[in-house]
Amino acid sequence: LVLSLAWLGPALGGEDKDEEVIEEEEKEKKEDEVLSDEIKEEDNVLVLHEHNFARALSEHQLLLVEFYAPWCGHCQRLAPAFAQAATELRNESSPARLGKVDATAQTALATEFGITSYPTLKLFRDGNRTHPLEYTGHMDSQSIVRWMQRRAGPSATLLQDTDTIAAFINSQDLVVIGFFKDLKGEAAQAFLEVAAEMVDLTFGVAEAAELFQAYGLSADTVCLFKKFDERQTNFPVDPARGLDTAEITQLLRVHSLQLVMEFTNETSNQIFSAKIPHHMLLFLNKSSTEQLSLQDGFRAAAGDFRGEVLFVVVDVTGHGANVLPFFGMTAADAPTLRLVKMKNNRKYQMEQDKFSDSAIRAFIQAVLDGKVKPHLLSAEPPEDWDTRPVKVLVGKTFEQVAFDETKNVFVKFYAPWCPHCQAMEAAWEELAERYKDREDIVIAKMDSTANELENITIRGYPTLYYFPAGPGRKMVEYKSSRDVETFSKFLENGGTLPEEPP
Repeated sequence: LVLSLAWLGPALGGEDKDEEVIEEEEKEKKEDEVLSDEIKEEDNVLVLHEHNFARALSEHQLLLVEFYAPWCGHCQRLAPAFAQAATELRNESSPARLGKVDATAQTALATEFGITSYPTLKLFRDGNRTHPLEYTGHMDSQSIVRWMQRRAGPSATLLQDTDTIAAFINSQDLVVIGFFKDLKGEAAQAFLEVAAEMVDLTFGVAEAAELFQAYGLSADTVCLFKKFDERQTNFPVDPARGLDTAEITQLLRVHSLQLVMEFTNETSNQIFSAKIPHHMLLFLNKSSTEQLSLQDGFRAAAGDFRGEVLFVVVDVTGHGANVLPFFGMTAADAPTLRLVKMKNNRKYQMEQDKFSDSAIRAFIQAVLDGKVKPHLLSAEPPEDWDTRPVKVLVGKTFEQVAFDETKNVFVKFYAPWCPHCQAMEAAWEELAERYKDREDIVIAKMDSTANELENITIRGYPTLYYFPAGPGRKMVEYKSSRDVETFSKFLENGGTLPEEPP
């Protein structure tokens, strides 16, 4: 978070005495407001402070409170959505209300509730201020409303007969129904907790024996009904372990996705939030009938890897054109297949002329078994890459320079669009100029958006690594101040900063 402080200068014009009187009156007015337990509202959001907080908790069964800082950009962007959600809940006469606390002014409340970042949203239920619930939804008005509605009423609809349950299943593309023989048992209660969190899905519960029979069930089961792929997916409750909320949440997330997704503006959030560790991508031109037919083999292979690998079709002439640079590709490279390991963005390329389901299965399994080397991006080295003080490295030249046993190499891994990288550019150039005549020290940089390395994953920009001379392929990440003098101390001290006197 970036902190900023606005100073209010004295008003222009008027006599000093008048200014003092006005300031004193304003001060008294503010003190009167703060000391009162009256609750004022702004756009249907309760304005809370330490003197009216207890009253707000006693008067509202469900109170979602935003702890904010006036200077915080995230808080400023949330404000209209938060107000809209407050208005919607108020208009539907919901017992849920929204409030806000300026945590920079109400420091006692901020300390009491452990506020360390902004905005932080906490739900207070039935006046209990000792164990507020963290808000877990998205920061838009509809998500806030739905999250609160799930906590204001039953998180799942009770379904009591075959007609009602059939209508419920047909009402949405996706519905989840928990079949439990005891709705007050631990498994059913865990299911209701999941329903309260997963506000983007519609949940129902059933306990009637005839409903178990109607859907081919004999024991407690969570069922996902959908209007695509397989119509009903069953997740039986383990009698010994009960219902694991994290496990069932992930299973519902995975199986709520289509077996093969198309990458679009609407589906991109689903694809990346599914937390599936590998993505198998088929890049094709959807205007080509011949390329469209390749989807058949792709789909046939998908079922074997559900939950482990997400299959995605990327139209290189549509929304998918935006991701081509990330793979070092152009539309002319389609059709082609790539597998991506999401934890480190390692990319694996399959042979272009093999699109059968058996070939796709074999390729994926080989990657999962560690038998395929990643496909690494590399730009071509510039002709003058080593003529300037800052040496320009690419994927193809990195090894020979960074791990030269006769040199100490200091490398900046950057992105051309990164403002932090741009801000330290001058210092890096000055550092290189300072050491340009030292045979044993190399100052270098590498564009990590165009070059990838097998054993080094760059997760933020800029990232600085020092590769000391000698055997062993050692590397040290630099994490201190980004100025020339500190860089120099680090280099002169052999890759560590000297101890500062107390």
